[in-house]
Amino acid sequence: MLHDPERTIEFEFVRATENAALHAMHWIGRGDKEAADAAACDAIYGVFDLVNICGEVVIGEGIKDEAPGIFLGDRLGTWKQGAPRFDIALDPIDGTTNISKGMANSISVIAASQTDEGKSQMHNIPSFYCHKIAYGPRVKAMVDSEKMGHSLLDAPLNETLMLLRCALGKRMAEIVVQVMDRPRNEIFVDQVRKAGASLRMIADGDITAAVAPSLPDSGIDLYVGIGGSPEGVLTANALRALGGDLQMRMWFRNEAEKAELGAGLTGQELLRVYNAEEIVPGDSAIFCATGVTDSALLPGVKLIGKTAITHSILMRARSKTVRRIQATHDLDHKTVHLRSSQKEHSI
Repeated sequence: MLHDPERTIEFEFVRATENAALHAMHWIGRGDKEAADAAACDAIYGVFDLVNICGEVVIGEGIKDEAPGIFLGDRLGTWKQGAPRFDIALDPIDGTTNISKGMANSISVIAASQTDEGKSQMHNIPSFYCHKIAYGPRVKAMVDSEKMGHSLLDAPLNETLMLLRCALGKRMAEIVVQVMDRPRNEIFVDQVRKAGASLRMIADGDITAAVAPSLPDSGIDLYVGIGGSPEGVLTANALRALGGDLQMRMWFRNEAEKAELGAGLTGQELLRVYNAEEIVPGDSAIFCATGVTDSALLPGVKLIGKTAITHSILMRARSKTVRRIQATHDLDHKTVHLRSSQKEHSI
């Protein structure tokens, strides 16, 4: 019996995101985001077809007719008797629009939590979107000391930015806030500018944006905005390892969506604010990502002649270990196992 299956298979998750990035890199800038996503999915499936785990996708894409993807409820791994069980959350390409346009901020990302059968270790939030705010360890320490753990979403943003000034010892103009460029986020953009903080807009890919404040060299101090709920769960896995935190509350585009997705939930449940530990309880959380195009989290794939260089990050909440992995792939020899053919393919 394996004492700590996480340590045994954690690098297989990195292999999966590496292969996804390598197989999708040929679609950078080619205007076909579904083809890029399909390439990444095929490579991830191919890796896990050879890995001895029982992995169930608990945070993934919703079922779509004829669309590529790795969907909620899909199984990853060999599922041999006695293999360790993992709940898996993933986004084969976070930032598909970016990769299709050749823009920055796209990654392949997987999170996993070891689990007992029938006991999920990740909270699946039913809404498509959430109002989110994410911050690093120093800010978390002040938020916790002030007992503000579930109030930042309701506080005026300028008050939160004043809190960051105190926690980080910066002037307001030195505080850097990252926001996704969407009409629904214009209110946050206006508040950041009015407060006098520095603003960084991204077109897509809010996992990298929300993890960035917990990385000391990212240059980002705060992420705020309305973004995808599955991406928030993936972010929570990373923040459990990094010591940062986020707050999330369900957000609906209209009353019809609220009635459909929130059916069966009480008013209190609809208004609930989640933090990282509530989204991913327990001490088992693995997060790994590989850059496809450059982002605040990771450099993208670099193709130099017959060599590809990938940059990945691997984190474990249990040990609080964060590894940055630079890999050099000789494309004359590198192959990727694909589920679509059940064979090894050259890049």
